[in-house]
Amino acid sequence: MLPHTVRIPIHILRRALAARYRLLTLTGLGLAAAAALAIWMSAQWVHTAAQQQTDAAARDQAEKHAQMLASELQKFRLLPLVLSEYPDVHAALSGGSPRAVQSLNTKLELLAQRTDAAAIYVTNSHGDTLAASNWNEPGSFVGENFSFRPYIQGAMAHGEAELFAVGAVTGRPGLFIARRIDEDGRALGVIVVKIDFAKLETLWDRESGRTAIIESHGVVIITGHDPWRFRATRPTTPAEQAEIHRTMQFGSLSLDQVDLDPNAEGYLTLPDHDGPYRIAETPAALHGARLMHFEPLEPARARAASNARLTLFSLIGAGALAFAVFWRIHMRRLAQTDMRQMLEDQVSARTAELRQANDRLKSESQRRMAADSRWRAAREELAQANRLSTIGQVTTGVAHEINQPIAAIRAFAENTGRFIDRKDVDRAKSNLTSIVELVDRVGKITTELRRFARRGTPAIQAVSLTEAVDGALLLIADSLRANGVTLEWAGLAQDVQVTADRIRLEQILINLIQNARDALTDTTEARVAIDVRTDDPERIYVTVHDNGSGLGPDIARTIFTPFVTTKPDGLGLGLGIARDIAREFGGALNIAPSRLGGAAFCITLRRA
Repeated sequence: MLPHTVRIPIHILRRALAARYRLLTLTGLGLAAAAALAIWMSAQWVHTAAQQQTDAAARDQAEKHAQMLASELQKFRLLPLVLSEYPDVHAALSGGSPRAVQSLNTKLELLAQRTDAAAIYVTNSHGDTLAASNWNEPGSFVGENFSFRPYIQGAMAHGEAELFAVGAVTGRPGLFIARRIDEDGRALGVIVVKIDFAKLETLWDRESGRTAIIESHGVVIITGHDPWRFRATRPTTPAEQAEIHRTMQFGSLSLDQVDLDPNAEGYLTLPDHDGPYRIAETPAALHGARLMHFEPLEPARARAASNARLTLFSLIGAGALAFAVFWRIHMRRLAQTDMRQMLEDQVSARTAELRQANDRLKSESQRRMAADSRWRAAREELAQANRLSTIGQVTTGVAHEINQPIAAIRAFAENTGRFIDRKDVDRAKSNLTSIVELVDRVGKITTELRRFARRGTPAIQAVSLTEAVDGALLLIADSLRANGVTLEWAGLAQDVQVTADRIRLEQILINLIQNARDALTDTTEARVAIDVRTDDPERIYVTVHDNGSGLGPDIARTIFTPFVTTKPDGLGLGLGIARDIAREFGGALNIAPSRLGGAAFCITLRRA
């Protein structure tokens, strides 16, 4: 049997068709207006998001590059200090034989190779070079007079000085770090270490954007972008030009000007049409210098535009889908089969979208894991730089601790020879026993210093708290005595084991003791005390007290924030690094009440 046929009057069909077209027209106009608004809003979002992302990336890169520069400089700034105590240097400056000078040349050459220093050389008080690491090269510094250089004049006048300049002999640029050599209150000469930044520039150049170090005269001195090198970022004054000419800081370079200032909107577009860039600036670890990083805007703009397009297309798709559903519901013109096919298509499209979203989430997770690894590596680099900085501060005290036993060893050795000549065997044996004990003490000091400076993989395990405190005091105690600070540390009646890495636990202790010492500069009867509380079955509490002026409420709230410091020359990183290390141990580092009336910091550690 044939189905019953429904006949619809023509006028009703016409009205239905007219209503359908009117609805279709209105809906189309509404969708067009909504699409135009969405496009305009997405364009505004792309502009703002790209700028914010680029600014954040520029700040991160600037801080990262500044930390890399500071770490590189910290390594080399220790060299002149260590070499100033080197016996061969004193021998050469005190009128040593040609053989002694040649021996010093050879040792400086080997040291320069091992440390990657561009050059190491020694001048007398008149600026004449007596020995140099490049003694056997065509451009040797031996015999050259550098008294016109400000770093020689500054070191002779103030004990140490630094200058970035173009080499007067080699023509190669670098940072000259100079330190005066004294003996018996008399200035013998100057030890100079020259640093080459080519490797650092190569590392910077491999990363996104461009970085430049600009010194106090406004001249670009360190950069991976050659067209900027030794270009002035501002007009130099006649006085500055005279000073540069007198010191030959930049040799015969013309110092042509390059414009690195952003426009009114905060963008920089270079003359070669490269850009635009967003700029971040931060102080550099060179006197009077600043670091500027230029991050390209286009990558962030492309990413933001891609995200905006994806979102816009998704919205348009969702709107079209809603319109299709609305149209099908109200018109009832499509067959049930077509409806089912449409729904299946929608499910397939949604499944594909979910699969793509899942893939994006996996990719983002991998990127976050990689970023976390880089962050952990950077933090370990900061901790290592902090330890090297600490070594630089305690080197003088350690040298004093070593020089005393060595002087005693020499006296015992000379007396032993006399006792042997007199055939006084018992007293000779006694002297030899004393020499062995003194050698053991020197060995303990140098072993502790070498172990503390060594870079290694952190190993969190059971650590003797007594050994960690004694190791830290072995490096810092002489500095306390030299500053007139009394240390109160009675030791432990019974040693305890804590969960930590010994090297980094000593780093925390040295950092806290140094901070306490620095806070006692103007304090009479300065005292630092170390207390250990062991009454908790799961935790050990180590507190470092001082009787200084304490911490004000404002600084106490932000003391652990990076780059917040109360020291005129401090970076404000030590306490933040120390707290992060303590947290890695499963413990904490907090401000505590001081029983001496000043400041106190408490390290919480887990029992092993």
